[in-house]
Amino acid sequence: MTSVEVDPLCRALYYYRQLKFDKCVECCEKAFEKNPCDQAAWALKAMALTRMVHVDDLEIEEEGIAEILLDDNAIAQVARPGTSLRTSSSAQGANPLMRPMSQSGRPITGMVRSGAEGAVGSIDAALKTARTAMSARPVTSSSGRYVRMGTASMLSETGEPFINVARLNISKYSQQPALAKALFNYIYYHENEVRHGLELATQATQNSKFQDWWWKLQMGKCYYRLSMFRDAEKQFRCANTQQPMVETALWLGKLFIRLDQPLAALELYRTSLEIFPNDTFLLTATARIHEGLNDLSASVKFYKDVLSYDSVSVEAIASIATNHFYSDQPEVGLRFYRRLLQMGLHTAEVYNNIALCCFYAQQFDLSITCVERALQLSRNDGTTAEVWYNMSHIAIVRCKTNISVDRLHFVARHTNNLTRVIKILLSNACDLQSRIITIMQRAITISGCSFRTRRGSTSTLQSGLPNTSLSPATTSLCFHIWWETV
Repeated sequence: MTSVEVDPLCRALYYYRQLKFDKCVECCEKAFEKNPCDQAAWALKAMALTRMVHVDDLEIEEEGIAEILLDDNAIAQVARPGTSLRTSSSAQGANPLMRPMSQSGRPITGMVRSGAEGAVGSIDAALKTARTAMSARPVTSSSGRYVRMGTASMLSETGEPFINVARLNISKYSQQPALAKALFNYIYYHENEVRHGLELATQATQNSKFQDWWWKLQMGKCYYRLSMFRDAEKQFRCANTQQPMVETALWLGKLFIRLDQPLAALELYRTSLEIFPNDTFLLTATARIHEGLNDLSASVKFYKDVLSYDSVSVEAIASIATNHFYSDQPEVGLRFYRRLLQMGLHTAEVYNNIALCCFYAQQFDLSITCVERALQLSRNDGTTAEVWYNMSHIAIVRCKTNISVDRLHFVARHTNNLTRVIKILLSNACDLQSRIITIMQRAITISGCSFRTRRGSTSTLQSGLPNTSLSPATTSLCFHIWWETV
């Protein structure tokens, strides 16, 4: 019996459906050996290469210095309260004494999101943005998130790249809708050639007699990447009017957020929810805006609606748990964090939050166990420092001051490296206050900070100084040593 060889294109389709894109590309290469002009294999390879590096750019939103300084879009600097994310305030907002605030004056959220902790369009926030894995220059531009990831994948291939975009006959491919869409995704996501993608989308829109909403959406995305927000708004609105879609509404809402128009985004999401009721993406986006406006009660309401239709939404569960914790309901918050563990989300941050919930629920034995587990799962110095700081707080409440000092030394070692400085200050308590002020001026973390200047009273040392201070862990360590020496 002779074996029958499967057609390479059929095998490539099978691997593509199995999300094995590397093998799919190899099978497409074999199909090219039989027929170099096979358009089906060409389109399938382009789709596979695109899926290998595809990133949901709806979730990417972080402005660098270049975007802020070179942005010529006029945005009101002094907006009315409740109409801007810059001056977010609400009568129903969280009490800053109960819930810590971020650098932009917003409550700490339950989910880390791109650009969520910084002020919109703030150069200070851009300066304090951590460097990315894609760029060695951390604050120049956010374009590091759109680095040409296709360059690395092409190094393993022999010969020239798969598609030479500079020599591409765009007018020819724009007349073939099926190939044009695969080609656009390849150019936009794999090669990161936004201008060529915009040219292809423009010609394809003209060839479709301006009746294809998909191409208008892609034109809006290209305009958005090029910071041409007004042109992008026209394309998004036209696409949403011609064919209402969830993706189009999300992109238009993202544009409104970039232009600091949260109320317009909320109105857009409200009308979109009438067409697509109970859509979890629209509900989540609405909850995020209410959270940015410091309207936490409305935000939690929408997050609960998300859980009604998507019971495994990590963002909704974490946000509701955080709200219960800072609302003096640690037992309820513990239930939501345990749900995250049941879903398989075993991270240091989750165990750290569970430890705090157990601690404030008077379950001290479980809190220690969770802290130890968080230390085992920690992968960076920042998370490790936060875990050690919480461990020191637990030790202080349990009257274990010696253990607390040891843990705070670990925190200083992982953050500002102040162990040696504090040892020197121990021998000269009178000079400690001036040294702390110097450290406050050089510290990176911004937060409110007060020290006891004498037993029985509290005053702030940073009056008259710039808005800089120590991290909470370093503050606690310096205060404890000064308290023991006065």
